[in-house]
Amino acid sequence: MSTPAPKFTLTHWLIILIASIGFLFDTYELLMTPLVAAPAIAELLKVLPSDPSVTEWVGKLLWIAALCGGVFGLLGGWLVDKFGRKTIMALSIFIYSFSPFCAAFATSLPVFIFFRCTTFIGVCVEFVAAITWLAEVFEDKHQKEKWLGITQACASLGGVFVTMVSVWISKNLDTLPHWGLPAGSTGIGAWRYTLMSGILPAIPIALMLPFVPESKVWKDKKIAGTLKRPSFGALFSSELRRVTLVTTILSACAYGIAFGALQVTVARVTPGLPELKAEAGQLAALKKTDMEISAKLKAPGLDDAAKGALKAEMKANFDKQKPVNAKVKAMSDKVQFHQEMGGLVGRVLLAVLLIVGMSRVALLKVFQIPALFILPVTYFVLFKDGGQAFLWGYAICGLVTVAQFSYFGEYLPKVFPMHLRGTGGSFATNVGGRMIGTCMATLNTSWLAPMLAGGPQAVKPMHVAMAAGYIATAMAVIALVVGFMLPEPKAEEG
Repeated sequence: MSTPAPKFTLTHWLIILIASIGFLFDTYELLMTPLVAAPAIAELLKVLPSDPSVTEWVGKLLWIAALCGGVFGLLGGWLVDKFGRKTIMALSIFIYSFSPFCAAFATSLPVFIFFRCTTFIGVCVEFVAAITWLAEVFEDKHQKEKWLGITQACASLGGVFVTMVSVWISKNLDTLPHWGLPAGSTGIGAWRYTLMSGILPAIPIALMLPFVPESKVWKDKKIAGTLKRPSFGALFSSELRRVTLVTTILSACAYGIAFGALQVTVARVTPGLPELKAEAGQLAALKKTDMEISAKLKAPGLDDAAKGALKAEMKANFDKQKPVNAKVKAMSDKVQFHQEMGGLVGRVLLAVLLIVGMSRVALLKVFQIPALFILPVTYFVLFKDGGQAFLWGYAICGLVTVAQFSYFGEYLPKVFPMHLRGTGGSFATNVGGRMIGTCMATLNTSWLAPMLAGGPQAVKPMHVAMAAGYIATAMAVIALVVGFMLPEPKAEEG
C-alpha cells in the first residue's frame, strides 16, 4: 500500500512561489537582450541603429555574456554543492536582479556589457541551484516530479511578460519619470526602463527567503560530516562518465537549436517575411541614404554649415525610419509571442507527462522526434510563405525545444549523487548549453549565413533562415541519436 503524500504547509507553498518567481525571471532577464541590445549599443556608441557596428556588437554581446555565464555558472554549481542550495540560489537571484538595474544607468558600452554578463552569470547559477533545491526539499517523489515540472513552466511566462512590459514601456515612454537615467540624443531610451524592471524579483524573494528551509538532506549530511566533497573530476568516473557526456551533448543540442535558430529569428529572420516585403524595401533605401550621408560627412574640407545641413538631413532620414521600424518591431513582437506561448505549452505538456509517469528516455523522444521534422519545415518551407502557417510552425518549434529545457531540469538532479547534483547539473547545462550550444548563434550570423549569401555584406534574412534550418536540423539529428544512450535514473539518494 503506497504511503500518502505529506500535506502541504505554508512553507511548501512559499518554496513553490520562490522557485516559480526564480524560473520566470530567469527567462525574463535573458530575453531582455534581443529587446534592449541594439538600441542600447546604438545610443552608447552614438551611431544610428542601422550602423553595421551595432549588429557586430550585438553578436559580440551574446557571445561574451554566454561565455561568462557558462564559466561562472560552472563554478556556481560547485558552490551549490559546497555551501548549500538555498544560499547560492538567493545570491544568484540578487545578482541577476540588480545587474540589469545597474545596466540601465550605463553611459559606456563596456559598463553595459559588464552588467549584461553578470546578469547571465546570475541566471546560469540560479537555474542549477533552484532545480537542486527543489529536488531535495520535497520528500515525496510524486510531489517532487509534479512541482519541478510545474514551476519550470513559469520560465516561459517570463518571455511573455518581458515582451508585454517592453510594449507597455514603448507606449508610455513620454509619461515615465526620469529617475536620474542618462538621456541620449532623443531623450531617455525605452531600453533603460526595460532594464530597470529587472529588479522586480529581488523584492518578493527578499521577503520570503527567511521563511523557507535549506535542503534538509544536504544540511544533515553536511553537519554529520558524511557529505563527500564535490569534484569536477568525479563527473568522469566510470560510474558517471556516460551520463555526464550524454547530458552535456543533449544540452548543447537543445541550446544550439534555441540560439542558432529560435533566438535569431525574432531580430534577423522576421524582417524577411513576405508580409514585410514593402517595409524591407523602404528600410533598404533609407539605410542606403544613411550610408551616403555618412560618407559625405567624412569628406575633408566641410564647413560647419555644410555639416549642420548633412546632420539635419540624416536626422530627417532617421525620422522616416521610425514608422517603418515600428511595423517591423510589431511583427517581431508577434513572432516572439508565438515562440514563447509554444514554449509555455511545451513546459506544461512535459509537466503533465511527468505526472503520468512516462519513462525518462521515452519522454525525451516525445519532443525530439517531432523536432526532427518541424524545424526544417519551418525554416526551409513555411518562412518563404509567411503568414499564420509560419507563426504556428515557429510556435511548435518553441514547444519541442523549450520543453527539453524543463526535461533536463527534472532529469539532472536524479542522475547525480547528492554531493555532485549541483556540479553535475551545472556541467551539463553550462558547458554543454551555455558555452557550446549558444555558439550556434555566432555560427549562424558570422559564418554560415555569410557563406550562403556569398559574403557578409550580402546577408539577408533568407540566408539567416536557411542557416537556422541547417543548424537546427543538425542539432535535432545529433540529439535524437545521442538520446538513445541516455540512462534511466536509478533510485534516488535523499
